[in-house]
Amino acid sequence: MEEIHRFGYDPITCHTWNNNQSQLALSLNNNEVGIYQKSGKQWERSAVLAEHSGRVMGIDWGRTTNRIVTCGADRNAYVWTPSEDGRWRPTLVLLRINRAATTVRWSPKENKFAVGTGARLICVCHYEEENDWWVAKHIKKPIGATVSSIDWHPNNVLLAAGSSDFAVRIFSAFVKEIERRPEPTVWGTKMPFAALMYEERRRGDGWVHSVGFSPSGNRLAWASHGSVVGISDAGTVYTLTTSVLPFLSVLWVSESSLVAAGHDCRPYLYSVGSAVVYAGSLDVSTHEEDQGDLSAMQMFHSLDRLGAADVSTAIGTKHQNSVNQMAAVAWRDCVATRVSSVGTDGLLILWNTSSLHASLNSLKL
Repeated sequence: MEEIHRFGYDPITCHTWNNNQSQLALSLNNNEVGIYQKSGKQWERSAVLAEHSGRVMGIDWGRTTNRIVTCGADRNAYVWTPSEDGRWRPTLVLLRINRAATTVRWSPKENKFAVGTGARLICVCHYEEENDWWVAKHIKKPIGATVSSIDWHPNNVLLAAGSSDFAVRIFSAFVKEIERRPEPTVWGTKMPFAALMYEERRRGDGWVHSVGFSPSGNRLAWASHGSVVGISDAGTVYTLTTSVLPFLSVLWVSESSLVAAGHDCRPYLYSVGSAVVYAGSLDVSTHEEDQGDLSAMQMFHSLDRLGAADVSTAIGTKHQNSVNQMAAVAWRDCVATRVSSVGTDGLLILWNTSSLHASLNSLKL
């Protein structure tokens, strides 16, 4: 059963959860980040992070360190650390970019984070204790356009990036100053910083909106503007051109299944094996026209003006506008049992995926 929470009528650009899901951080399409605390069945705002001067584009909450990192259209990133009095102390990160910062993600070990930008580069930032600041190293070539999405491999080194030049890439973000040399993976063995480990360019599929590694890191998924869901299984590529509007977010919920959502206003589940197969929708609602609330005069007035008796603008989905982002909320044995989605309609919806995982077991590819 899903839970629906409204945070106003402004679009929710991005959101993230703390370690035990008792707190939530989100941005309502402006330069602020609101921290919300669960109070009964409602969410109450407990703090506001208001250091950005431009629209906040990305938020990520470190579940181990309890630090929040944000980035925005003002070309800045901030690391927010909670203090004993309940306030959040910001630390400016000098990204050295001349375009907007578009997305940000902590690494799995939370000793560094990556920022995608409109400057055709990725900033990999780590902390220098002797100088008490965050240092940014740049990954540039061969990125040719805005980086729209990034995701970390479980090994804390490899970094996937999707961009507007129709390409999906995997880079090495190995920082020798703070970590040991990584073990070989299916994506390669030698991993010096900024090395290109994998590239898939598909011009016919459109620009890439979202990328994501599977829990093992052996598979990479992406969603393109051509309504395409793509999978690279250690270099073997499977794609599915869907009949729905383009997806803006793709999220693995197990090693063999993922959820995608976007302009079609509802999350769809796909099974991944030797192909990508549609497995169902998390949103099974249907919009039933209800004329009982219309008076006879209103009905005939609508028929005369619009040629229809029902003038309702509601659509048959829980979200009434595009889904901007999805996030995993709860995991059990490497399976996401609960996911959240935020949309342009100002809604946050929590979806239970347990029942759908059971149906996938009977689906043969």
